[in-house]
Amino acid sequence: MSPYAIAQTYIGIADGLGPEDNPIVMNIYASVGHDWVEHDTVAWCAAFVGHCLERSGLRSTRKLNAHSYLSWGVPVDLEDAQQGDVVIFAPGNTHYWQGHVGFFVRTVGASIEVLGGNHGEEVSVRRYSKPRLLGVRRSGDVVQATTPDVQDVQSSLQRLGYHEVGNRDGVIGSRTRSALLAFRADNDLPLVPIIDVALTDALERAQPRPVAPERASGKPVGSRILAAANAQIGLGVLGAIGTLGNLIIASATGDTGPSQAQNGSLKDLAWLADWLPTMMPWFGLATFIGVIHFAVKTRTARIQDHQAGKTP
Repeated sequence: MSPYAIAQTYIGIADGLGPEDNPIVMNIYASVGHDWVEHDTVAWCAAFVGHCLERSGLRSTRKLNAHSYLSWGVPVDLEDAQQGDVVIFAPGNTHYWQGHVGFFVRTVGASIEVLGGNHGEEVSVRRYSKPRLLGVRRSGDVVQATTPDVQDVQSSLQRLGYHEVGNRDGVIGSRTRSALLAFRADNDLPLVPIIDVALTDALERAQPRPVAPERASGKPVGSRILAAANAQIGLGVLGAIGTLGNLIIASATGDTGPSQAQNGSLKDLAWLADWLPTMMPWFGLATFIGVIHFAVKTRTARIQDHQAGKTP
């Protein structure tokens, strides 16, 4: 979607009533790197323009002052302005640095219709007089926003201990949304499962997610993997003991089993018949030891994943 089309979806969004802050407006601040803003009473027209630009994939100025957009993109004459161009206006009777910024809609006589945020504390279309216009800008030389690939964010979340993200598949599915919300909650970011400037900045400076002491030294409860590994270890030990016992008895009695390959057509395989009864128990013993070895590794890995927070 274009920035203008995105802006249209916000029409009617307003500041929170009374002392309450609208979480949508708070997210608009955060999406352009201003998660430090505590209340939606801070002027947010520039944040709104930046939010819409960033969501469409364009780099914004990421600043809260409207005049920062006078150096954004390329200049356009008002006569050539198109719907969605960025328009910057001088303030009426406030400080010069503030002013206003929004998206051009159309000219109507001596006025310019603008779609923007913070119009009477809401997103709406409002008219501004042409003499207040400072500039019209278009994204002619603006590069794509440097929002990282979803897989990069998934990798960062895993590195920081948010393993509920699942596979690094580049898709914001249910597990990735869960990890994004968990990270945002831990870092006091708006609880919206999106990738924005505030999130990427926080990922760069965040410390690994702490693991509770009882989990770091505990074992998973009700794990089917752990139960299966314990059963394999038990059966492997019993099998190894039984096989080893048979080998000891056979060695003590000198009984290696009868050879059936000395007569008839099996005469040429006599060596195999003599060799198999001796070696098969050893193969069996090696198999049981292998089962025990891999079951122990599986059990250890499952416990380590639990203690590191990688699994439930």
